[in-house]
Amino acid sequence: MHDFKELIVWQKTMNFTKRFYEITSNYPKSEIYGLTSQSRRACVSIASNIAEGAGRNSNAQFINFLNIALGSSFELECQIILARDLEFIQVEISDNLLKDLKHIQNMLVKLIQNYN
Repeated sequence: MHDFKELIVWQKTMNFTKRFYEITSNYPKSEIYGLTSQSRRACVSIASNIAEGAGRNSNAQFINFLNIALGSSFELECQIILARDLEFIQVEISDNLLKDLKHIQNMLVKLIQNYN
């Protein structure tokens, strides 16, 4: 079992999620049950799966949840690109989000490799 709050990838993901919530609050109100909701759920899923996996009793279970978190991060990447293409967010904002998300993805991959 791991203390997820000590994992740097979880800390970075939590900070990213807070920022992402602020950004998505500016999405069109018509998207509140669409892209806003779906992308927020994907974003929250990253940190939540890291935490859930850290609470499991085996490294194999931890790795499984890290892989789910990684999958959610790619889902979110797609949704950020779509939001940019739909002009819900500016290119500069999406580029910064995608850069930070790529860093989180790389951290997750390295953590998975360390436990394999």
